[in-house]
Amino acid sequence: MPHEDRETAASVAVSIRQVGKRFGPIVALDDVSLDINRGEFFSLLGPSGCGKTTLLRAIGGFEAPTEGDILIEGRSVLHLAPYERPTNMIFEHLALFPRPAVHENVGFGLRMKGAARAEAARRVEEALRLVRLEGYGERRVDQLSGGQRQRVAMARALVNDPAVLLLDEPLGALDLQLRLQMQEELRRLQRQIGATFVFVTHDQGEAMAMSDRIAVMSAGRLQQVGTPAEIYERPANRFVATFVGHANLIDARLSGGMRDGFAEASCTDGLVFRGLAPHSPAADGSVLVVLRYEKVRVRPAGTAEAGVAATVQERTYMGSSLRFICRTAVGVMLTADTPNALPERDIAEGEAVVLDWSAGDVVLLTD
Repeated sequence: MPHEDRETAASVAVSIRQVGKRFGPIVALDDVSLDINRGEFFSLLGPSGCGKTTLLRAIGGFEAPTEGDILIEGRSVLHLAPYERPTNMIFEHLALFPRPAVHENVGFGLRMKGAARAEAARRVEEALRLVRLEGYGERRVDQLSGGQRQRVAMARALVNDPAVLLLDEPLGALDLQLRLQMQEELRRLQRQIGATFVFVTHDQGEAMAMSDRIAVMSAGRLQQVGTPAEIYERPANRFVATFVGHANLIDARLSGGMRDGFAEASCTDGLVFRGLAPHSPAADGSVLVVLRYEKVRVRPAGTAEAGVAATVQERTYMGSSLRFICRTAVGVMLTADTPNALPERDIAEGEAVVLDWSAGDVVLLTD
């Protein structure tokens, strides 16, 4: 193996190679290939039924792929049972024993592997320290809060020192505030121990806040893999643009030549957008204009020198921001999210405004 290939293989924790999975006539995974780097917080993101949990379970050994291969640390694991793989999994419903003490829950896997009592006790205490549950070892699980139970589940998964930790929507049952706290806790823990985390979620905000990279899935296929910024700022297709964040989506056609990575696109009513050119222009020149809500600036009429004339149709108070739904002079509807600050705060429904945005914030897609 060439030196560069060896270095690449050494940096990859999980390699998924052309994996497919069928349940009778249902295709759950369709030719999925993906590398997850060592020490990475990697999220599988998508709606219910997209295949993300099936893929996670295939990595953990709970589902056998119909075709393809899965390598962990450079070795195929298809022939290994879940307990034989260098992985551990935290399920959505945690699967803790309610009455035994916390230390018994955390040390269960060690006991199954025949670890010496003193060594097991030391590792259980270390795991509880990592999740900030020192002194909780003698408490029963059914006496703990929801957040504390989450920490017990994390300690139980980490005590065996897995190379890859698999997390199947572990925060789904928590209320919003606790969920946000646990997001921070999971990210802190992952950075502290340096393990590879593979996290399944349908919550795009959760994935964006926690991940080094994200794989967006739909109908068993990968739609885009990239950093949170790449996924959000440069969506690969219509599905990603609509599933991740909020965006104005406008059908148009290329109307100007591409130059310096930018092109012009015109709507049927004459509104022209300049934006990042598509990688592979469609033969008929059709494109989808993608413009995120918060990239649209709203100014009272007469206060901006240039822009698109519009009228506010709806104004929604959203706490830290305001949402304006505006009809442009040529009839195109555009939505803008702006900070809750002057002068935007005083703009009312029915008021004339000027909208503008930067060409670098407009993405032109052909898929």
